[in-house]
Amino acid sequence: MENRKDSLLMGIVFIVLGSSSYGMLSTFVKLAYKHNYTTAEVTAAQFAWGALIVSIMALLQKNKGQKANKADIKSLMIAGIPMSLTSILYYLAVRYIDASVGVVLLMQSVWMGVVVEAIQKKQIPSLEKIFAVIMILFGTLLATKMIGAQNVVLDIRGVILGLLTAMSFSWTLFSTSSVANHLNPIQRSKFMLYGGCIVVAIFALLTQIAPYYLGLQLVGSDFIFNQSFDTNIFFNYGLIVAIFGTVIPPIMLNKGFPVVGMGLGSILSSIELPVAMTIAFLFLGEVVNMLQWVGVLTIISAIVLLNYRLFSVNLSSGPAH
Repeated sequence: MENRKDSLLMGIVFIVLGSSSYGMLSTFVKLAYKHNYTTAEVTAAQFAWGALIVSIMALLQKNKGQKANKADIKSLMIAGIPMSLTSILYYLAVRYIDASVGVVLLMQSVWMGVVVEAIQKKQIPSLEKIFAVIMILFGTLLATKMIGAQNVVLDIRGVILGLLTAMSFSWTLFSTSSVANHLNPIQRSKFMLYGGCIVVAIFALLTQIAPYYLGLQLVGSDFIFNQSFDTNIFFNYGLIVAIFGTVIPPIMLNKGFPVVGMGLGSILSSIELPVAMTIAFLFLGEVVNMLQWVGVLTIISAIVLLNYRLFSVNLSSGPAH
């Protein structure tokens, strides 16, 4: 019994560490922007470092578990597309809105998941789920300062990009939970990062390399970074964002979720919200008022409501297997 409790405790610690790590990302990206680094530079450095570090980890455990076949590699690299798009869209969003607002918009993936589930099952969600979605939407209005605050202007570009990030993140969660599950987490992460590297390279080419070096503008001017590619990003913020965005979270969450289960895991992962807002307050000086915290608590309460049955089963049965 004691071992089961210890295992559950470790699973909780893994998920809290992984989710907290995600919560710090937007602040690090904002700091990189303050040093005149671009979205293309940040994402390129993040995925290059992430792929390198995870590849080395995979090499050190090459004899563990099944080997990936060609079909597995192809599926995982395709699954890496939404993962990279999530980072790109998220980092573009926080160019226009506060980091604390960006993470709130990202969490809209929770109710989007409910909608996707309803479409897949071709049935109307339960009243419980509908109420939880309403809570999330109301909490979002509070947390993004749309209610109760005066003279607040949200850049519509940031809001749209934030909601697109949530959609992409929902796609990421669906892909990571259903593709090549017979492989160990590090092997899966490696090939997903390879696929993500291709998308990030195309993004950097279209938004910075082609416009600056070749004089070609193939995307809208809002997404053009007409400056030379600063490789110094690889040795400061790029490495930090890689560690907190593509190395620690997937490993921690892949270790934690199988132990604690989806219900408790989903509730614990919502710690990303308060962590993101606290870090943004401490390092960026972003003002977070009481209504915003009420909004965050409302969103977390909705996540608990959506998962409380699984949560109860998990606590009564011990670690998931």
